[in-house]
Order: sequence, then structure tokens, then C-alpha cells
Amino acid sequence: MNQTPPRWASETFWKKIAIWVTAGSFVILILLTFDSLSKTAVGGNRVQAYSVINKEIDYRFDAQKNRYQPVIGQDAPLFGKALSEAEAEQLVMLGKKTIQAKNCINCHTLLGNGAYYAPDLTKAWLDPNWVSAEEREKLMLAFLKDPEKNAVTFTSGRKMPNLGITDEEAKGIVAFLKWMSAIDTNGFPHNFKTITHRED
Repeated sequence: MNQTPPRWASETFWKKIAIWVTAGSFVILILLTFDSLSKTAVGGNRVQAYSVINKEIDYRFDAQKNRYQPVIGQDAPLFGKALSEAEAEQLVMLGKKTIQAKNCINCHTLLGNGAYYAPDLTKAWLDPNWVSAEEREKLMLAFLKDPEKNAVTFTSGRKMPNLGITDEEAKGIVAFLKWMSAIDTNGFPHNFKTITHRED
């Protein structure tokens, strides 16, 4: 008895299905990539323009969205000088390149990526361990240039080595960290209390 198998059981049918599924997945992946790029582009709603370093930045819980998010406030120029968008970008890029050149993610994490020996730097600008918003810039610069003398280890015993960071590189890193703190990270890190924390 020679019975023809159903179409769905044939090898040709499943090869065609595999091709269509692969092609469809590829198209979806391309669309999602462009969507992600548009949402993570500098100057958008989630990733602020570089000139945000001229503003006050905080990180507070938004009850309506049920998550923490950056809050951009009034003018607060970094190092006492308001920068144009081009100048701000140049300084932030110097900080980013310095962090890459010094291989900071060997110990730290940025946006949750990297190593877990040292603190995540995503909201480092807002860290309450800088004691006060008024002293923060000075303390950050001193720490970056000479971490052995200016370290706060909180009994962990972990210390950052002296990486030979120059004055200009230190300013760039501080600018990069301030800009990073303005990125809307969907509430990451959760329940992070900032240097200017207050309950709403």
C-alpha cells in the first residue's frame, strides 16, 4: 500500500519553513536594531545631549513610572564653565577614551557591563560617598589623579591603583561620569540614593 505522506511531513516543506522563519527573523532583527539605535542616540529622550553636563542632574523615584529616573535641573556648569555642545562632546569623549585606554572595566562596570571588583560607575557622579555636591568635583579630580592618597575603601581593602591620569584626562572622566548619570537606564541601579537624595 503506497500512501503519500502529508505535505507538512515532507522534507521540502520544512526546508521552506526554515528559510521563511530565518528570513523573517532577519527582517525583525534589522527593524529592532534601527529602533534601538534611535532610542539610544545621543540627544534623544533617554540619552541626553553632551551639554547636559552644564545642568544639575539627580536620580529620583518616579511613582507614575514605578522606577528611578534622571531628573535634569537648573544650570550647574561643570568646573564653573558652561560649555557649548561641541566643547561638551569633546570633553566627554576624552573621558570615555581615557576610561577605555586605562581599561577601567577590568575592575568597574558601566551600565552593568564589566568586572565586579570595584563599584559600578553608571551613577558615580551621584554617589553619596562624595560627601557633598559642592565638594564633589574637587574630590573626584583628586581621587582620579592620586587614588592611593584619596581613596575611600569603606573597610573593603580594595584600592584603585595610580593610573597616571593627567589633569585634562581627569576632567574628561568627571565629565563623562556626569553625562552618564543623565542616561535613562530604566531604573538601573535600583534603589540608588544620590548625594542630594530627598524623599518626594
